[in-house]
Amino acid sequence: MAQILPYSCCKSAFDSARNKFRRKNYGGIGTNLMPILCVATEDSRTTVVKNGKDSLEICRVINGMWQTSGGWGKIDRDKAVDAMLRYADAGLATFDMADICGVKSDGPAEDLYGIFINRVRRERPPEFLDKVRGLTKWVPRPVKMTKSSVEESINLSRKRMDVACLDMLQFHWWDYSNPAYLDALKHLTDLKEEGKIKTLALTNFDTERLQIILENEIPIVSNQVQHSIVDMRPQQRMAELCQKTGVKLITYGTVMGGLLSERFLDTNLAIPFAAPPLNTPSLQKYKRMVDAWGGWSLFQTLLQTLNKIAKKHGVSIPAVAVRYILDQPAVAGSMIGVRLGLSEHIKDANSVFSLVLDEEDVSSICEVATRGKDLMTVIGDCGDEYRYA
Repeated sequence: MAQILPYSCCKSAFDSARNKFRRKNYGGIGTNLMPILCVATEDSRTTVVKNGKDSLEICRVINGMWQTSGGWGKIDRDKAVDAMLRYADAGLATFDMADICGVKSDGPAEDLYGIFINRVRRERPPEFLDKVRGLTKWVPRPVKMTKSSVEESINLSRKRMDVACLDMLQFHWWDYSNPAYLDALKHLTDLKEEGKIKTLALTNFDTERLQIILENEIPIVSNQVQHSIVDMRPQQRMAELCQKTGVKLITYGTVMGGLLSERFLDTNLAIPFAAPPLNTPSLQKYKRMVDAWGGWSLFQTLLQTLNKIAKKHGVSIPAVAVRYILDQPAVAGSMIGVRLGLSEHIKDANSVFSLVLDEEDVSSICEVATRGKDLMTVIGDCGDEYRYA
């Protein structure tokens, strides 16, 4: 039996935050912060993304492997694969690969997955393999897209991941002025029909282009976008289109590279050595988002609010941050970056599934979040930070 979460049908908790948005001349944007009815199923660990006959079951907390690309420290291959097995054994069996540019990888994610999946085949029962998912990406240079060039890149991913069929191919395109992205997606659709790709998805596409793609009858199941308590842009235009069409959101940056954690609580970046160093690409990237949103002082207020909620429920700040985004309309899954072989957050990630934020929790988060700037007006729609930065 499905259970309706008690806070989700309560409108009053969001009135104050919504009105603040209106007073700041954000138009109707603030209304999109109100969640729709959120239904918890018997197995709320997983969800299905689908379009027509295409479907894929994924874990709602996804292991993000961008952190294997080199900027976070050297990766020991054997330790990394051992860690992947521990995550999968703990029920966290969906892995998202680093970007693949043209026919060249930004990192070893696909290779690591290939070694991992072979160990799963050898060391785990067949039913275990059925639960493992590998979501990869393709980010070609915006040039003419031929069937042979598209197929070459997809075959390389299949070879590296050692799979006959990619569970999900997430496509990104840098230059909207070049409409060849539609050609690429049509070739990818053909490869899907040939059995080389199970589901076709996007990453960092905006709402306008997503609609164009769907109007061209390309069977997109999801769009991967940046989404956190600080960055609520996906709830302003994208989520509405997704709810109308059935396309789901997969979110990254949900814990902001680790900024949304106890590690940065009550710290002052303006004082030397008074805070942990921003020494990874993700920390540096999301610090820029904090600056665009409202600055470090307001961010500390947000961390203090999340810490209070986390202590109330006996979980961590990242767990609260992820749960809040998972409860937003159209969100199928949220990514937490994994530093394979360097550190683990299996317990924290699993705590997300049993966490239920009540009306007071959601209201307090929303109140702080709406004090910041509207990133839609500062940056633009989903993915625009990569095109106009």
